[in-house]
Amino acid sequence: MGTRLLLTRHGQTVWHAENRYAGSSEVALTPEGHEQARRLGEAVATLPVTALYCSPQERARITAAPAAKTLGLEPVIVDDLREVHFGVMEGRTLDELRADDPEAARRFVADPVTGTFPGAEPAAEAARRGAAALTAIAGREDGPVLVVAHNTLLRLSLCALLGIPLRDYRTVLPGLRNAACTELEFRGGRAGLLRLNAGWDVG
Repeated sequence: MGTRLLLTRHGQTVWHAENRYAGSSEVALTPEGHEQARRLGEAVATLPVTALYCSPQERARITAAPAAKTLGLEPVIVDDLREVHFGVMEGRTLDELRADDPEAARRFVADPVTGTFPGAEPAAEAARRGAAALTAIAGREDGPVLVVAHNTLLRLSLCALLGIPLRDYRTVLPGLRNAACTELEFRGGRAGLLRLNAGWDVG
């Protein structure tokens, strides 16, 4: 038997529309983000979820709260599920970086692993901690397990677990939708992707 992880990105934030990098910054949810969290809480009521894990950041904890109430579970906060720290890009857009430091923007677009933003957490380190956190959760729980975390952290972790080159995370996994489900199954110590960006129709 395997363990299923239901990976969910937090709800929409006030920086979403402008595509600003939130990273380690604390950014509020929009009204739509709160509605997405509410709908997530309703959707998981039909699933046999046995545990709920969450990033320590406020946008993830607020997104997880309705699901926690529905399921009667206390979220387990895991620090390694926090979003990647983006250094100089915190609160900024890629176009703003292009205007200030076009070479830094070019390096990142060409290869986000070797071209990490100045002052940012290296992508390889974020991928290792995220993949390790998800593997540890799968080893500890029978599942299904709801995990609420972040766009870049989850995409890097998925690449690390599925053998996708990290430099390709932005093209192979261009983005996880807010409050959608990406279903990952761990079986025999290996991870397999069951669904990506699915609606909450998983059974």
